[in-house]
Amino acid sequence: MSDKIYRLGCDIGGTFTDFVLLNDETGKIHINKCLTTPKDPSDAVEEGIKELEKGVRGFVGKLNEVIHGTTLVINSIIERKGAKTGLITTKGFRDVLELGREIRYAPYDIFSEYPEPLIPRFLRFEVDERIRSDGKVIKPLDPKNVRDVVRQMIDMGIESIAVCLINSFENPVHERMIKEIILEEAPEMSISISYEVLPQIREYERTSTTATNAYVKPLTGRYLSRLSNRLKSIGFDGRLFIMLASGGITSVDTAVEFPVRVIESGPTAAVISGQYYGKQFNIPEMFVFDMGGTTAKSCLIQGGVAGVVPTFEVGRVQRFMKGSGLTIQVPVVDLMEIGAGGGSIAKVGKMGTLQVGPESSGADPGPICYGKGGTMPAVTDADLLLGYLDENYFLGGEMKLDQEAAKKGVEELIAGPLGVSLQRAVWGIHDLINETMAGAAKTHIAEKGGNPKLVTVIAFGGAGPVHAYGLAKKLGAPRLLIPPIPGVGSALGFFTAPRAFDVLRSHKQSLEDVEFSDIELIFQEMEAEAGGIIMKAGEKETIIFERSLDMRFIGQGSETNVPISVDNFTKITREEVRELFDGIYKNLYGRTYPESPVELINYKVRARLPEHPLQLPKIETKVSSLKETIKGIRNAYSPVVGDFIPYTVYDRYLLFPGAQFNGPAIIEERESTAVVGEDASISVDDFGFLWIDLK
Repeated sequence: MSDKIYRLGCDIGGTFTDFVLLNDETGKIHINKCLTTPKDPSDAVEEGIKELEKGVRGFVGKLNEVIHGTTLVINSIIERKGAKTGLITTKGFRDVLELGREIRYAPYDIFSEYPEPLIPRFLRFEVDERIRSDGKVIKPLDPKNVRDVVRQMIDMGIESIAVCLINSFENPVHERMIKEIILEEAPEMSISISYEVLPQIREYERTSTTATNAYVKPLTGRYLSRLSNRLKSIGFDGRLFIMLASGGITSVDTAVEFPVRVIESGPTAAVISGQYYGKQFNIPEMFVFDMGGTTAKSCLIQGGVAGVVPTFEVGRVQRFMKGSGLTIQVPVVDLMEIGAGGGSIAKVGKMGTLQVGPESSGADPGPICYGKGGTMPAVTDADLLLGYLDENYFLGGEMKLDQEAAKKGVEELIAGPLGVSLQRAVWGIHDLINETMAGAAKTHIAEKGGNPKLVTVIAFGGAGPVHAYGLAKKLGAPRLLIPPIPGVGSALGFFTAPRAFDVLRSHKQSLEDVEFSDIELIFQEMEAEAGGIIMKAGEKETIIFERSLDMRFIGQGSETNVPISVDNFTKITREEVRELFDGIYKNLYGRTYPESPVELINYKVRARLPEHPLQLPKIETKVSSLKETIKGIRNAYSPVVGDFIPYTVYDRYLLFPGAQFNGPAIIEERESTAVVGEDASISVDDFGFLWIDLK
């Protein structure tokens, strides 16, 4: 019997780094939370593991795997801290990154700005070649031309090269030639070719995604190598996995090769947790709300499944304006940023009104109350002054909060300039962020065909349970669910995520003309590629393949994804494919057009291993009386009364199965605090979930 009985989930956020240690034999969970170290995130990883080892001695040598999620990739794009990157493209296509889709995201704003491309124009080079849309070579590539360009790029000190040629998704012969030449001229050069990163139709998205992958590839490689070495240095000899934005996990080698797939890996894990709980409790519609120190993310889960979308935007100039960011075409869980986090800064704007975010104080210096040099009031400062947080029990008492400093900062920078009382100022900060999040959440739910008055809101993140009640009330949601250890929900979610990888190919053909045997060959090639990536991680289980098609009416500009259940495309008929498309299209848009011909655009395969359900342990407590779970009474602000009233404070670790009580209540645990108003009732189930019914 193997002594590798532990698994560790580690999620690096903008403010905190979270750890969840799971004993697979007993189901027992140990958790830890420490401040993120922005200069070198692996510092916090090592520090947090060492702190965990004080409570669970010798577990590092018994670790079977570490599953890691990080904001490193997205932060390096937003902060422009990636490698000096060059682009090689087809003659005439040098400016694709600037031209984009030629769509104005704010058509009536003459001052609207657009993000600067990650690769400036002087680092973008052209080669004289051309491949037709059907893959036929019109103009052969001249190797001498390529060699001259590569040498010029080397002389300019370029660290990473992106290669994206027109129509290479149909025929990658020229991209592969360029890759060989680069490796001959500069064997250590980091290379990303579009046929490997994104062999998909649409020139701008393909170029932007390949450029982004190249931009973050050296940084990601160095970080993951350093992290691997540091883990080994403290005795870890298991396997390291990385969370993907699509909801699966993969090996370090794959993450290093395709770092663009790791974008948003941390928040994705919270959604995967929510999806798991939704299936476990058979909840038809669940709204996942994950609020950390820097941002708040959401996702609507319908029928137990979180949607995966093909496109994502990074580094928006206007935070909530679609089209104002860099487009990344990778499969990503359908997350929406709906607001700021606990560290988001409150200020008086130019128009003399209160504003909260999007700027964040992060982990360093953090909100004023952290006492680490922060001077701008933040959401956490307001939550503390409203009585929702205990200054002596933040992170279980390890980090004392400075209430007086927070009070002084809000009075001087918010209450004074606005001419309002301290009470109105702090409630304004808390309520404004809730209102902002509720507005964005309603839009997100409506776009997915959901109803906010029917969803169950589930809260994750250190700040999520503090704000979830207020958010649920504004949505009109009937029920709120707070799972065990919500403050480290993303790290826990890693254990419910499958080993998985998605691949895609573009090949445009009319349904009437397509040869199904040719399509089957494409699917088999893709399954071999995706399966090979899964096997790289040393997996020996049977791989499950899921196929789908992107289809559209001929002449249409956007596609509809159609899952294909058969394992051999020759076993299905044209009529059956058309029927599947019409059914999904009608469900989405209310009607379909049977007389209009359709075409196949993209072929998609997800390779995954069988799921290994996370067995949450039932809670055990010797307490059977509700009176014994009460820590005390604390005055906190009630929006119903409009003043401070006594709230009963409960110790979550003492709450027992079947416990029931009414608000106003504050339920405290080490990593987060749940705040519930006087118009709600709370019950506790066998696993420690808090079920909160709202009147």
